[in-house]
Amino acid sequence: MSDYVLSSATRDKLKKISTASLCTALFKRNLRNQFIQNVHQVAPKDENMVGQAYTLRYIPAREDRNPIEVFRDPKHPQRVAVEECPPGHVLVMDSRKDARAASAGSILVTRLMKRGVEGIVTDGGFRDAEGIGKLSIHSYHSRPSAPTNLTLHEAYDLNVPIGCGDAPVFPGDVLVGDKDGVVVIPAHLADELAEECAGMESFEDFVLEEVLSGKPIIGLYPATKDETKANYEEWRKKNGR
Repeated sequence: MSDYVLSSATRDKLKKISTASLCTALFKRNLRNQFIQNVHQVAPKDENMVGQAYTLRYIPAREDRNPIEVFRDPKHPQRVAVEECPPGHVLVMDSRKDARAASAGSILVTRLMKRGVEGIVTDGGFRDAEGIGKLSIHSYHSRPSAPTNLTLHEAYDLNVPIGCGDAPVFPGDVLVGDKDGVVVIPAHLADELAEECAGMESFEDFVLEEVLSGKPIIGLYPATKDETKANYEEWRKKNGR
């Protein structure tokens, strides 16, 4: 588990930054595999998901180990994850990109929401997806899936390094999710990227206005002309950015 603690200042900055900007900043640091592939919002939300990772790893289910009675065990890792994932964190599940059986359903996700958990992410699927979509908690999956997780998944490890949608996720990493998907920020880079990307978002808003006004892209994006840099500084002062 990382010793890093996500501050409210960094969380607030990341709430306003797109996953696209964060992926570009990570690419500049030669980190090319931090976007979780083939994972989508169950239902759109107006603001970003931002929280540190608490992880759950599923392995392929073996039939003699996963009868329905295993849910009677108070130490069942899936149930423990739901009760122990800290408020403000994101429960991230390695379901081996297999959505043929659900990673969780609406009752467990509702419990996470009531406990103040920021979000839940799986590279598998959720059952009761329509109900999950109506909840305020941020939820990301690959597609709906009705079969119980026991059909194909055995919840096995808690708060260990996992892969989710081909992206490495370490406990304590910072996840940011928007309408494009979810990016994983290594914990030690979270503050740095939040500060850097706040400026990127401002510049891209300026560029979009310029493009909409008919300006050509060459020399504007990236800003290779002195005129562009001067116009941007003037725009920032005018707009308080």
